[in-house]
Amino acid sequence: MIIKINGKTTEIKEPLTIRGLLEEKGIKPGEIVIQYNGDIIDKNRWPEILLKENDELEILRFVGGG
Repeated sequence: MIIKINGKTTEIKEPLTIRGLLEEKGIKPGEIVIQYNGDIIDKNRWPEILLKENDELEILRFVGGG
């Protein structure tokens, strides 16, 4: 299945949730916000949302500094 992650076309196995995708990629959920098809998604919903063909994700990381 093909989806876009941060603007790049990516092939993933089916079925996979947002949470499953993050685990597969080794991304820690505490450090990010997910925009899913244009909407910011609450972390509590990540395990519920099954990714579908042509979905678009933006994974936004928080970076501290000063």
